[in-house]
Amino acid sequence: MKSKILFVLCLLAGLMFINAGLDKFFHYMPVPKDMPAKMVKVGAAFMEIGWLMPLVGAIEVLGGLLLIFGRTRALGAIVILPVLAGILLANISMAPSGLPIVFALIAIILWVIIENRQKYLPMISK
Repeated sequence: MKSKILFVLCLLAGLMFINAGLDKFFHYMPVPKDMPAKMVKVGAAFMEIGWLMPLVGAIEVLGGLLLIFGRTRALGAIVILPVLAGILLANISMAPSGLPIVFALIAIILWVIIENRQKYLPMISK
C-alpha cells in the first residue's frame, strides 16, 4: 500500500515538474494576475539570461520523468532537489502564498530520498 501511495504522489509531482519545465519552453500557462511585482521582475531578469530558463526547464522535465518510474525515482529526486531549493527560496522571499505546494513537493522528494537511502550510501561511504 505504501508503495502505491508513493507512486501516485511521485506521478503527480513528476507531472507538475514536467508541466512547469515544458512551460519554460512553450510559454502556454498565463502569468497569474496576482503575482507579486517583485517576482515578475525577477522572472523578467531570468528571461534576459537566454540559457537559464531552458536549462531549468530541461532539468524539471528530466527530473519529473525520472520521478515517475520506480527504477529511476532515486535519481529523479536528486536531480530535482536543487530546482526545488530554488523554488522554496523564491516562495519564501517573494510569494509565501505558494509555500503549501512547495512543502508538499519537498515532503514527497524527502520521502523518495529516505526510501532510497541505500542507493545513495555508496556515494558517501569509503
